[in-house]
Amino acid sequence: MARLAEKYTKEIRHQLVQQYGYKNIFEVPRLEKIVVNMGVAEAVNDSKKVKSAMEDLALIAGQKPVATRARKSIATFKVREGMLLGCKVTLRKKQMYEFLDRLVTIAMPRIRDFRGVSGKAFDGRGNYSFGIKEQLIFPEIDYDKIDEIRGMNVVFCTSAKTDAEAKALLKSFGLPFVN
Repeated sequence: MARLAEKYTKEIRHQLVQQYGYKNIFEVPRLEKIVVNMGVAEAVNDSKKVKSAMEDLALIAGQKPVATRARKSIATFKVREGMLLGCKVTLRKKQMYEFLDRLVTIAMPRIRDFRGVSGKAFDGRGNYSFGIKEQLIFPEIDYDKIDEIRGMNVVFCTSAKTDAEAKALLKSFGLPFVN
């Protein structure tokens, strides 16, 4: 069992029951999935950029990513329907907890001038998202082998009903919130 999954079942769940007074153990919010998305704007001119982004994302997530395609054509951006524009990976269960552990303990401390993540990026339904400016903060990425620095979006989907419950859950997992 992953370290954070064990921590959730032994500590975090009981803390949340005491904090919010849940009557049933199944009411307690839990982390359902983590979606990591990497959009590649340069893919309009060179479709090989998506392939290198997919390789980087596969190393970071430990799971094969899915290529994302354009839903409709936009002439001003030179985008055609069905064109490769990025990649994403949805992590659940063990891979999700392993990624979260690496993100919080290894990758985030390597971010330059890092003070924490914003506590205002919740969507109102208990989901949280933030962006990472470069993939180099992950130790799996070799600096010499990358062709370009790319950012990514990370979305935490929880079963929490409110943003406050989701923030308490993510904070107990070790996500450093600023406000």
